[in-house]
Amino acid sequence: MTYDDIKEFKGKKYSGMPIGGTHLWNYENAIWKEQKIAPDLWKLEFRATKGRRGRLAPEGSGAAAGTEFHWFVAANQVARKVDADHYETLMTGLKGKLGHKRPHWKDFSYTYPEQQSKNQQIAVFLRKAARYFISED
Repeated sequence: MTYDDIKEFKGKKYSGMPIGGTHLWNYENAIWKEQKIAPDLWKLEFRATKGRRGRLAPEGSGAAAGTEFHWFVAANQVARKVDADHYETLMTGLKGKLGHKRPHWKDFSYTYPEQQSKNQQIAVFLRKAARYFISED
């Protein structure tokens, strides 16, 4: 089965990595920027170049170069202060695909007819994420 083959999971058709597949990435030159916007709320931006760790992708597999993916992330972060200037951090959570944009497309998939809008997909994701995080306790 290849990346672009149509697959099915719980009645929903999809393409891409099969359910249960995993990636392990190394992040290089990463920048985590955060700004406090309320007493217990921070706006964050994370920017990095990531590369495969371990075995490289098989020739011709995966999305074409130039493809963009729009993900929405919900996560728990636990940080431990090591010294005045360093923290160790562990982040666990979920990421959900909102859409993708192939190199020759004008815009992301969620802008095309018969697709859920970006906001509709965020609402669905947040409901799933809430159930996931609540069930963890």
